[in-house]
Amino acid sequence: MKKRRIIFEILTIIFGNFLYAAGVVFFILPSGLITGGTTGIALFINQYTGMPLSYFVFGFNLVMFVLGLLFLGRKFAFTTLISTFCFPIALELLRKISGDFVVTDDIFLCTLFGGICIGASIAIVIRVGASTGGLDIPPMILHKYFRLPISASLYVADCVILALQVGFNNREKVLYGIVLVLIYSVILDKLLMLGTNKMEIKVISNRSKDIKDAIISEIDRGVTLLHGSSGYLENELEIILSVVSNRELSKVEKLVHKIDEDAFVMISRVTEVRGRGFSAKKKYL
Repeated sequence: MKKRRIIFEILTIIFGNFLYAAGVVFFILPSGLITGGTTGIALFINQYTGMPLSYFVFGFNLVMFVLGLLFLGRKFAFTTLISTFCFPIALELLRKISGDFVVTDDIFLCTLFGGICIGASIAIVIRVGASTGGLDIPPMILHKYFRLPISASLYVADCVILALQVGFNNREKVLYGIVLVLIYSVILDKLLMLGTNKMEIKVISNRSKDIKDAIISEIDRGVTLLHGSSGYLENELEIILSVVSNRELSKVEKLVHKIDEDAFVMISRVTEVRGRGFSAKKKYL
């Protein structure tokens, strides 16, 4: 089982890097768009020195790999090592295979699909605990030690890199470059949160015990009882607190109102849940 998981993670990292390279080769380079990340720095260096993109990316990724090893641990470094070699290889391979092939000449479509490819590829790789290397690593270090959002850190770094490329691009390309960064920042943020957000439900009812038992037995979710009192009559009461998945929410609501039509129900979205039944396996007593 462990071997299968490791193989799956490695294949996911490889796929993510090829998707990133595809976005660069088929949409960014043909349209002459500017972009952020390691690729953006490589474009800047290429413009003034003529150094091939794949060469610079490989060297830069090696430096970032060392940082990842020092600050994020050996496991992270191992998975990032795959990206360190895979992305430059994928970049060079796809460039040779594509030749003069052009997917589209529409710069807007190139911006849109280039952003989707880059954002999706970074998110896919990060979700298995690795990175595509390069400038993905500093934001992950900042997130680990200072809890700064990865997407926000990437956005700031990308804005600086875009500024470096302004000198050899017209104003329209610069504006499209900003849109490109916005697109893949949003895609990255949404995909990183995909599947992790849950629904928190609070229930105030005179039949709290029946509702608690029903949620535990029929929904198979944990329940916490918060003790309080009503504001007007100052009657003691129990507030039922539970966290459920989006799919379970409707079922819980129907269950609560079936038991008590007058139950007061509060629902809110939580962005991340860790613990038994969510990030860890359920434990039955």
